[in-house]
Amino acid sequence: MGSALNVRLGDLFRLQDLEVMIREASDPALRKGEEEMGFAHNALEQLDKARQQLIERIDARDLRLYDRVSKKMHHAIVPVEERTCLGCYIALPTSAVPLSSDPDQLLTCENCGRILYWIE
Repeated sequence: MGSALNVRLGDLFRLQDLEVMIREASDPALRKGEEEMGFAHNALEQLDKARQQLIERIDARDLRLYDRVSKKMHHAIVPVEERTCLGCYIALPTSAVPLSSDPDQLLTCENCGRILYWIE
């Protein structure tokens, strides 16, 4: 995979992680349970600010794809292992491999639509 693609995927992973943290910090039931265990959630504003700064760095097409997938599923980016999407556990067709002609293209699962990455 091209290094430009790795950077783009890294930014999308960070965005996904921030959104999970924001979702958890915003959920009153989760928040109460975590506070009872001694975890404080007073950084919601910082998480929102970090998310906004990250969004400004992400390519608009990548962001549109990520937003479309993340509205349907909590994990928009999933690995592929042995030609299987680990989001929906469906075997990918042999044609679904990183393209050597365009190594910086984001690929999606034909079944669930998640953004895929290959574990090397």
